[in-house]
Amino acid sequence: MMPEDDILGGKTFAQKRAGGRLRAFVRSRDGAAAIEFALLAIPYFLIIFAILETFVAFIAEQVVSNAIDTVSREIRTGQITAATGAQPFRQAFCNEISVIIACSATELTTPTNLYLDVESYTSFAAMPTTIPRVSSDPYSDLDTTGFKFAPGGAKSMNMVRAYYRWQIMTDLLRPYLTTIRPSDGSMPTTYLIVATAAFQNENYP
Repeated sequence: MMPEDDILGGKTFAQKRAGGRLRAFVRSRDGAAAIEFALLAIPYFLIIFAILETFVAFIAEQVVSNAIDTVSREIRTGQITAATGAQPFRQAFCNEISVIIACSATELTTPTNLYLDVESYTSFAAMPTTIPRVSSDPYSDLDTTGFKFAPGGAKSMNMVRAYYRWQIMTDLLRPYLTTIRPSDGSMPTTYLIVATAAFQNENYP
């Protein structure tokens, strides 16, 4: 046995040196930040993009709500009547939301995302207070079969409703929180924006 073996407690110098390097490696903090960032980057950016998308969706809600207020005022004052027609009315509404939501030519003729309902009622109490659904299931899809463009004349009571399916890109929670689900049973990929206005028309000529 070599003298240095006695000093190292029976271990060879090479073994002792290897053990020392292993302990130094374990104690080393070099590259720890990079490893931690790699582990946290995906959830971090998902949260950031979800916050940004929620912010944009909130802006879209305000744009749709403002559009409802604008077209409702035009119906209330007689600028838009039943004689205007459903297609020009949809175009007018799309012009109001074009700052953030674009209506394609197909969307104008065959709604798949934007649904508008304009109806006249005998009283405010007769106006609907819930979202129309295809069934009594609380998670059932939006029922658009009864939607129409039929505003009343002067002094009539009207309700204007707008529904827009906002496409979700990164928000992983909202599709599971919404109570509007596709009819085929699949998980939703859109968030339903709803805006409503109820009013009585002015006594215009």
